[in-house]
Amino acid sequence: MLALCLLLGPLAQAREGVEVGKNSVFSNLVPAETIEQSSAQQYRELLDKARSQKALAGPDHPELKRLRDIARRIIPFAISWNPRASSWRWEVNLIGSGQINAFCMPGGKIIFYTSILQKLALSDDEVAMIMGHEIAHALREHARERLGKQAATNIGAGLLGQILGLGQLGQTVTNYGAQLLSLQFSREDESEADLVGMELAARAGFDPRAGVTLWQKMSQANQGGPPQWLSTHPSGGRRIADIEANLPKVMPLFERAKADGQSNG
Repeated sequence: MLALCLLLGPLAQAREGVEVGKNSVFSNLVPAETIEQSSAQQYRELLDKARSQKALAGPDHPELKRLRDIARRIIPFAISWNPRASSWRWEVNLIGSGQINAFCMPGGKIIFYTSILQKLALSDDEVAMIMGHEIAHALREHARERLGKQAATNIGAGLLGQILGLGQLGQTVTNYGAQLLSLQFSREDESEADLVGMELAARAGFDPRAGVTLWQKMSQANQGGPPQWLSTHPSGGRRIADIEANLPKVMPLFERAKADGQSNG
């Protein structure tokens, strides 16, 4: 009996943290390498443009240092959500801009705009909630899923015949690759990223309750028209309710990280 319990024990143990479904089957229509290569190219072009406009923060910028310190704590917990993340060349950069925006491109390329930090006066815990959310989009391959759906829709009835040679599919993916920076996720994607991001932040020692204050600030910023970062997201009230409902699943992770000395002190 003991031997049976030992055998079944690992299988019977429930995973700690939030619960989300499997990745969409549409992701399989687009090679991960293709999306990540296109992402890396667009990321370099974005940095080059910001550098030419003298908007790219230098390595000694205090806010960039803060962002990179937060990322350094979160990234080790990304691999359990996507094994590919272990080989990503993670980068974090800060761009001077009036947009309230932040994102993580496929392959681990993270960008924050200065206004999201300045206008919302974000604490480290709140920054970690945003960063975790954006990293979650990359880990859950939401861009790959969206591009896969668009490719399937445009190819339509010809998909089965073209898939054998990948000609039309490959061209469609290449065309859509240019849209990575402007890609809009579904509300389901956003809600999933909220939960996964909250868990990532908690495991890294950031207080997940900061999600509540973050979205209170976001709701205030939303008055008079939604900023770009909120354009396709669920309402602040809905997000706060979902965060509060899932706090019992992630607070033990945060408390354990705090006990291990990973918190902000």
